Amino acid sequence: MIRIFTGDDRIKIQREIKRILGNNYEIFDGENLQISDIYNICQGNSLFDETRKILIKDLTPAKKDNEEVNDNENKEDPYAVFSQFIDTKHEIVIWESNIPNRKVYKDFIKKVKVEKFQKEEFDKWASFRVFDLAYTSGKRAVAELDGLIHKVETGGEVKMLDPYLMVGAFSSSALKKFEQSPTVKNKKVLKELSKLDMQMKTSRIEPWTLIKMFLLKVEKL
Repeated sequence: MIRIFTGDDRIKIQREIKRILGNNYEIFDGENLQISDIYNICQGNSLFDETRKILIKDLTPAKKDNEEVNDNENKEDPYAVFSQFIDTKHEIVIWESNIPNRKVYKDFIKKVKVEKFQKEEFDKWASFRVFDLAYTSGKRAVAELDGLIHKVETGGEVKMLDPYLMVGAFSSSALKKFEQSPTVKNKKVLKELSKLDMQMKTSRIEPWTLIKMFLLKVEKL
């Protein structure tokens, strides 16, 4: 089976590659593939298993093996060659950093499974909600954060969460609160956020744990 992965979320792509191919697989640099290499990939067997697991990164137009150039360049395009092996018994993942704009590629993706992995937009509004809850109940704020993290980990409908971006959202909200109401509490919150920012950069404590510790402090400041 041949799959194509595209998109800018490298972490998700690498995770899916590991899920499909496991820990032991062959890696080929598409830019350096000869046409003969593609035939060997699709037709050859591994030493210990009939089914090969293969990752190809950036399948750009292949070299010609010093053969006479064919007038029909599509016949020399790697995707044209792979089109002959759509039903290959091998597990092949082609990871394209940039989507090719060639007709032969567009024809090829109609025949195989294509998955796009895009980075999700950071959910700043969820961060603002957690921060606001902390002013009245640190426990409720922590519970809200735990719920968001759980949804992300279990594939629930929630936008991306990042501890460092969340602290940035907290700081933005805290500064706005202080500008609107320069109270002693709001000043203390800003000071604690400054400490949290430093801890996030230097402490060995897990970032989410540091954030939860901060949220429990806010109510008592």
